Amino acid sequence: MHIAEGFLSPIQCAIWYGASAPFVVHGARAVIAETRKNPENRMLLGAAGAFTFVLSAIKLPSVTGSSSHPTGTGLGSVLFRPPVMAFLGTVVLLFQALLLAHGGITTLGANAFSMAIVGPWAGYAAWRTLRRFGTSVAVFAAMALADLATYVTTSVQLAIAYPDASSGIAGALAKFLGIFAVTQIPLCVMEGLLGVLVLRFLSRVAADDLNRMGVLADA
Repeated sequence: MHIAEGFLSPIQCAIWYGASAPFVVHGARAVIAETRKNPENRMLLGAAGAFTFVLSAIKLPSVTGSSSHPTGTGLGSVLFRPPVMAFLGTVVLLFQALLLAHGGITTLGANAFSMAIVGPWAGYAAWRTLRRFGTSVAVFAAMALADLATYVTTSVQLAIAYPDASSGIAGALAKFLGIFAVTQIPLCVMEGLLGVLVLRFLSRVAADDLNRMGVLADA
């Protein structure tokens, strides 16, 4: 998913940086506020960032030379809300670009917009909408939709950058979505199941913390 260096024009890179910056700045303030208000959540906050780093670093080959991976941002959105994940996800992407050559610095704004902003908000919307049906259903949907929304956004970004010669952006979008769908749909289902298992584990070892945070309030 991470768009590599050289795949977007300088103008497009600047536009995506501009679109992402307000969310990331707001997210940094949200992280500071969270650590000051609830210092006991620092370890869980770090675990949410580490979870995203590990999952999104798992690159699986897709068709025609592309690759897919889980994102892990849905769980952090459930625990700490999307603004926090906008900052944590961007930090994750920055370290992956610098340490793993996964993504790029010039394309960081575009990658952050898809994985750290759109994905978490989509997952959180699913979580809020489906909580009435149970925590497991809601967290599955949050994890799966955060993953899927990230790849839909990346497909839009690439379609804008590389419109089809005959069918334009719409044709290119259909092609990119088709390429990613082969591996990403199974991945988002597996990520949803993983989210259910992780939240069940957390509900056993940190039930008081999750109740205080409102995660299990309506379970």
